[in-house]
Amino acid sequence: MDTALQRAAKTLAESLTAHDLTVTTAESCTGGLVTKTLCATESTADFHSCGFVTYSNYAKTRLLGVKPETLERYTAVSAQTVEEMARGAKERAGQDIGLSISGYAGPDGGEDGTPAGTVWFGWALPDGDIIARKKQFSGENTQVIEDAATWALTELTRLLETHR
Repeated sequence: MDTALQRAAKTLAESLTAHDLTVTTAESCTGGLVTKTLCATESTADFHSCGFVTYSNYAKTRLLGVKPETLERYTAVSAQTVEEMARGAKERAGQDIGLSISGYAGPDGGEDGTPAGTVWFGWALPDGDIIARKKQFSGENTQVIEDAATWALTELTRLLETHR
C-alpha cells in the first residue's frame, strides 16, 4: 500500500539520512501514527530511535516537561504547548529534531471553543530554532489524524530544505 502518509515518511527519511539527522516525536491527537509510519520506513534506526505518545496533560508534563502553567494558560492545543513538547522530546530522546503534534481531531473541539480539526505542530530543529504552526483540517476524526500526520512529516521535510 502506498499512501500519502507513507510517501511523506519515505521522503523525510531520505532527507534525514542524507543530512545525518535524527528525529523523535511527541504525539497527542495522532496517537503514535507518525512514529508507527516512521517505523515502517526502510532503515528506520538510521534516523529515528523513539517517540512519545502524550495524550493527557499529565503525560505531557511528566514525560516531556511541559509546564503545568503553559497548559493552564494556553491549553494543550496551542503554540506554546507544542513548542515545549518538541523541545522536551528532543532533549529527552537526545535526537537532533523534535516533532510535536497536539490538536482536536474530533468529533468535538476544545472547551475553549476551538473547533474540531484544529491541530498545532511544533518542530525543535538542530540549530535550536523552535517553530510552531497551526492547521485546520476537515473530515471525520480518523481523516484529521491521518492528514495531520502527513502534514507534520511533509512540513518537516520542507523545513529541513529551507532552514539550513
